[in-house]
Amino acid sequence: MSVLQQLLAEVRACRLCAKELPLGPRPVVQAAVSARLLIVGQAPGLKVHQTGIPFNDPSGDRLRDWLGMSRDEFYDPTNVAILPMGFCYPGRGQSGDNPPRPECATAWRQQLLSQLPDIELTLLIGRYAQDWHLGKGITLTERVRHWRAYLPGCIPLPHPSPRNNLWLRRNPWFEEELLPELKRRIAGIRAESA
Repeated sequence: MSVLQQLLAEVRACRLCAKELPLGPRPVVQAAVSARLLIVGQAPGLKVHQTGIPFNDPSGDRLRDWLGMSRDEFYDPTNVAILPMGFCYPGRGQSGDNPPRPECATAWRQQLLSQLPDIELTLLIGRYAQDWHLGKGITLTERVRHWRAYLPGCIPLPHPSPRNNLWLRRNPWFEEELLPELKRRIAGIRAESA
């Protein structure tokens, strides 16, 4: 068993914040040492918790469309690693799901990232992922608007949730400028992997 496989087994058995999770722990992650694309989301939603499949909801449908990827391509861990900031469903808050539990990042993030040597592009989805990887101090909209500044290693994205339809309407540059470049870069990574 590789170091990464051992780590993933430990993550899937993790119970660090079990007392804080309304539905109990069910860590949802996907990774292989050969992965070239890293997707960093927030935390699983209820449907993802129920199925154990990352981005298995309308947000995932939109994300796959943004990337120009099929479900089979997206769920191939040898090419795509999915490591959200929180691995378990954090429960419902007043205006959507609660923030990711911080225990995951503290306990697991650096260890897992160190086992992904071939990552060419990291997609940082939402504020929690962006703040952890890029630092705090700038709004999500400003960070995504200046996405070119983070190339070639990463691209910050808004969350693909249907709750962000208004944000997408208010920021047409996202679909006009960022998405074509994102699809181009994803296609390049897929072509190199083939």
